[in-house]
Amino acid sequence: MKFPCRLDKFISHLAETPRTKARAGIKRKDASVNGEVICAYDHPITATDDVLWQGKPLVFLGKRYYMLNKPVGYVCANSDELHPTVFDLLDEPNMSDFHVAGRLDLDTTGLVIITNDGDWSHKITSPKHNKFKTYLIETQEPLTDDALEKLRQGVQLHNEKELTRPAIAEQLATYRMRLSICEGKYHQVKRMLAAVGNKVVELHREKVANIELDETLASGEYRLLSAAEISL
Repeated sequence: MKFPCRLDKFISHLAETPRTKARAGIKRKDASVNGEVICAYDHPITATDDVLWQGKPLVFLGKRYYMLNKPVGYVCANSDELHPTVFDLLDEPNMSDFHVAGRLDLDTTGLVIITNDGDWSHKITSPKHNKFKTYLIETQEPLTDDALEKLRQGVQLHNEKELTRPAIAEQLATYRMRLSICEGKYHQVKRMLAAVGNKVVELHREKVANIELDETLASGEYRLLSAAEISL
């Protein structure tokens, strides 16, 4: 939300009510700003104003940043007709302006970042900022030195003109590896493994930029990011 903004927009957003209902309430004198009843829909509101709506304060919480340990079966979208979304796991007010910074597939688990700061999320998701995302991968076929080296050098994805950027690939076991990439192409990790003749069986994101998934978060749990994590 940008300030100054109209009173009806402010109420609609923070009270999570349609703009028409906000205007009807303003007309009924249900809104006050800094102790004064306001009946003008377009009355300008700043971030420091004291706004009461039907006797209750509406507080703009500003920029917020959450990490979530995503379970299987949730989509990274604000709404979906077929599946629950990651927003269903957050019990927080005024989430209409929030988005996922770097989505995960339905069957992928791990670190998801949810924020209402578009400029900040662009910095951690845009390839031009070279922020790596790190994944734990279980594969269908045994990993080979040749496949790992190809991933490190860059591979040709189906229907892509250029090779992927060099990745950091570490084998952990016969069917288990850690992969770090600084791009965000559609289904990129799965397509990269397919390009070297293998298949992803399980995929879990551990880290985005300098933000590591908190090991104390159980699947489906979340917390606010710390100041150090927000600082890129």
